[in-house]
Amino acid sequence: MSGRHTLIRSLHDVGLAAWFGGSLMGAVGLNGAAEDEGPTVAARARIASAGWAKWVPVNAAAIGAHLFGGGGLLAVNAHRVRIQHGVGASTTAKTVVTAAALAATAYARVLGKKVELACSSAPEDNEKAGQHPIDLHKAQRQLACAQWAVPALTGCLVILNALHGEQQRPMEQFHGMWEHARSTAPLVR
Repeated sequence: MSGRHTLIRSLHDVGLAAWFGGSLMGAVGLNGAAEDEGPTVAARARIASAGWAKWVPVNAAAIGAHLFGGGGLLAVNAHRVRIQHGVGASTTAKTVVTAAALAATAYARVLGKKVELACSSAPEDNEKAGQHPIDLHKAQRQLACAQWAVPALTGCLVILNALHGEQQRPMEQFHGMWEHARSTAPLVR
């Protein structure tokens, strides 16, 4: 990697930190507080839904920053991804886990909206919910699983990010490029 890329690295890392931390805090703190403070199932769902809804724009910005920074890092490190042994595999793993985290985040949002509509006290929401009835308990179980999947997957991204940092050490780069050269030219010892 030539030169400094502080801005794109910061967008990548801060975006991931907010995505991971916010989802973990929501699963533990927000859902836990709703459970403690809501007198009924519907009230607990309304409390949690209100909190998660406030988090959505911040989460979207965090994810956008992470993806923009990740794309930038991929562009400036394309040479290393291609020729340093192990970097391509860890980059592929990171891409797959990122896609899974995005899918889990989107699925949690869809389920959250369904639960929110089902437990809403607003007449227009009750009408929408009546048109698309759901099994509330099943949706809440699925939502809880999806909400825990997001910090689990983004936590994996933090670990893969640490691996990428280690792969950027000068001796790791030298060793990785040497291994790549050996694998493409078997006579090199």
